[in-house]
Amino acid sequence: MTSTVTPTVTPTMEAKAKERLYRLVDQIPEGEVHTAERFLEYLAAADDPVMRALLNAPEDDEPLSAEDREALEEGRKALAEGDVVSDEELRAELGI
Repeated sequence: MTSTVTPTVTPTMEAKAKERLYRLVDQIPEGEVHTAERFLEYLAAADDPVMRALLNAPEDDEPLSAEDREALEEGRKALAEGDVVSDEELRAELGI
């Protein structure tokens, strides 16, 4: 049976690692930014089983129906025209 030893990580080591991560993020190729973002979100959600499940769920790949496309177009048009409701207004309307 093999045992693994986890090295002690000091605050200085953590700070240096974060600095390296910032530099690496700046070097991510344009086409891989979304993948890197999802991976970092996955790591950040290690203690949240619900978030972990959502991040592990496959992306929706079902084709849009004509009704879906119409609803999306309607929403985009409303947004472009400024016909929107703030979060505060929505909460007040819903009573939450």
